[in-house]
Amino acid sequence: MIAPASVSAPSSVKAARQGTNGDVIYHLHGRGLDERIWNDDTYLTAMLQAQWRDRGTPPPTVVTLSYGGTWLLTPKGARPESGLLDDMMSRLPEIEAKIGAPRRRLLMGESMGGLNVLVTGLSRPQSFDKIAALCPGVYVASPFGPLSQTKAAIERTGASPKMAFGIWLLARKYLADEAEWRRISPLALIERAGPDFPALYLSNGLYDAYGNHEGSRSGLSVPVRIGSVHGGRGI
Repeated sequence: MIAPASVSAPSSVKAARQGTNGDVIYHLHGRGLDERIWNDDTYLTAMLQAQWRDRGTPPPTVVTLSYGGTWLLTPKGARPESGLLDDMMSRLPEIEAKIGAPRRRLLMGESMGGLNVLVTGLSRPQSFDKIAALCPGVYVASPFGPLSQTKAAIERTGASPKMAFGIWLLARKYLADEAEWRRISPLALIERAGPDFPALYLSNGLYDAYGNHEGSRSGLSVPVRIGSVHGGRGI
């Protein structure tokens, strides 16, 4: 069940006289978190808020969305759990009717949320101006490929088996087969990207317990026709 969308401005800007800049960021959180994480002073989003504050930059309005602790945005398919992508996109007009039409619509997420950002931004490119995926759960091996392929990827990347198989299980909960996976695989989607796709930022941390660096590097190495692609720390 979806948690009610939380619409807020970052706490560091709530009393700012300059207000917001007219943009809206939709934030998709990581696994095991919830829609309240944006205003956690110990979380990475606090650093972003501090940058806006220190630079005197008017912030965007931030909309955080959650379907619980663990979820994957997919079109409606054979699995009863599928269809969250369609549901989320259908909610945006109602949200923006309340907060105002955005100057630019942006999408940001980390870990599981970073994977959901890539799925959403690359499959619905006309809906967003920029997308940022931080440490996204992207793998070269398909969750519907041979188990030996997944094990080889774990050995090759040094990923924690528990963490890597967590993404494997997540995909199989919301997707029925390889064909459905190809519909949302970020590496498949980016191959079809064109100049009208949103600007994309990909970043990973220096340590790679999830084995995500390989997938992110593969995404950046595609002969991209997208407007612009930037790789951040760790890739």
